[in-house]
Amino acid sequence: MTQFKVFVEGLAFGEGPRWHDGKLYLSDMHAHQVLSVDSAGRKTVVAEVAAWPSGLGWLPDGRLLIVSMTDRKLLRLDPDGLKTHADISKLASFHCNDMVTDPRGRAYVGNFGYDLLTNAPKKPAELVLVNPDGSARVVAGDLDFPNGTVITPDGKTLVVGESMGHRLTAFAIADDGSLSNRRVWAELGEAVPDGIALDAEGAIWVASPFTHELLRVRDGGAVAERIKFDSMPIACAMGGAGRRTLYVLTSESINPDECRARRSAKVYAGEVAVGGAGCP
Repeated sequence: MTQFKVFVEGLAFGEGPRWHDGKLYLSDMHAHQVLSVDSAGRKTVVAEVAAWPSGLGWLPDGRLLIVSMTDRKLLRLDPDGLKTHADISKLASFHCNDMVTDPRGRAYVGNFGYDLLTNAPKKPAELVLVNPDGSARVVAGDLDFPNGTVITPDGKTLVVGESMGHRLTAFAIADDGSLSNRRVWAELGEAVPDGIALDAEGAIWVASPFTHELLRVRDGGAVAERIKFDSMPIACAMGGAGRRTLYVLTSESINPDECRARRSAKVYAGEVAVGGAGCP
């Protein structure tokens, strides 16, 4: 079984981990910062995002894209600072969260659908596609809290975690980015998929915060590995040499005030047998 060690600590609430250009990037959501972390665990603030940063991605020219959650925007980090890449507030039902960006710079952004933090009634949500030019449209609806998302190496399949649906759902990707042929990729029982990561065998690592576990799941739902954590695994990413380091972001709470007060969120790192694949 994979052995994990603490790689980064002192975070408020880590989300959206991505490996890019030899560094781990992540959003410290409730500290309102996007960070990069080098191989020694040294943190650098890349951007400040007042409205909660979450999912991260890159345009083909290297500019960083950042989901700005509560104002439902996708931001772009230009050389002269943050700009609005797309305002999707009229397309997304509630706070935006994670996303995946493909090699063309097309970003698929999920959202809560309803106010989770106040226990509001559940409502369905949608995936919004943002093109590299900033134009946007809904490409999938009636999703149960779409969250972590991956795209297969051939660019033909997108898999999204429906957190409150306890499942992973797959779509075929058309040349124009449209999604079709929806199917259940895996039913997850009590597990609640948050961030996810795809490996080279086609299995998906699933962070399940409310069951305090990390799962490696195969297409069809077979669980190949199950790792328990004392705190809540929020998200995961694969990076390092050969993309064989699995980074797991954990938190003791999802309450923003508690997260800021405790600063107890961490990133763990462990070596796995099968490297990462696809996007992110």
